Amino acid sequence: MTAPPGAGPRRIGLVSVIVPVYNERPTVAELLRRVRAVRIPTQIIVVDDGSTDGTTEIVREEAARGTIELVVHGVNRGKGAAVRSGLARVRGEVVIVQDADLEYDPAEYPRLLEPIEKGLAKVVYGSRFLGPHRAMYFWHSVGNKLLTLTCNILFDTTLTDLETCYKVFTVDVVRSFRLRSDRWGFDPEVTAKVLKRGHRIYEIPISYAGREFHEGKKIAWQDGFRVFFALLRYRVRD
Repeated sequence: MTAPPGAGPRRIGLVSVIVPVYNERPTVAELLRRVRAVRIPTQIIVVDDGSTDGTTEIVREEAARGTIELVVHGVNRGKGAAVRSGLARVRGEVVIVQDADLEYDPAEYPRLLEPIEKGLAKVVYGSRFLGPHRAMYFWHSVGNKLLTLTCNILFDTTLTDLETCYKVFTVDVVRSFRLRSDRWGFDPEVTAKVLKRGHRIYEIPISYAGREFHEGKKIAWQDGFRVFFALLRYRVRD
């Protein structure tokens, strides 16, 4: 892959990690420990999106110790709204979106950042389908692949994992457009806007330890339709 126009090797000084949180009491403290353990300079921005299970108390304690920057939504507004709130606090050169469960491993940040550091891309996605992963629900896998195929057809690209959590952007890219989606429309919206502005997405294989529903997995089949119609909507309008 050739470098995008104007790109070249760079050293990333600070990475801003946005962690949307909604009712993740069993995992959020461990997840934050893993993010802090990564040996790169990070700004950790946790957005508590109206949690009701005790998560808020845990992240407030983290904030009081100075390990994170905390934003609290009084009511649940959705992942897209949480990411927008996090973006308003970003000080780093690169932004990583990190779910608050333990499905994705922060130890893979250096691999996700490598294409940006080498000047190969300004946007990197971590693909669960290219790397080792715990077996997914069959219909979730089918739905994800159908949505990714729809994205590829509409935007003339070859992604393998539209719905991945690990989306990495240089700050100039992510601030070049206005995000509007509050909930599951975030993934199709940000992907559509990246591609419509001519940025090609670099995919990196990542590991994936998918949760079961009894462990707190939240996405449902209805959300797939929301993503599908969001792709159509953002194909024809910005």
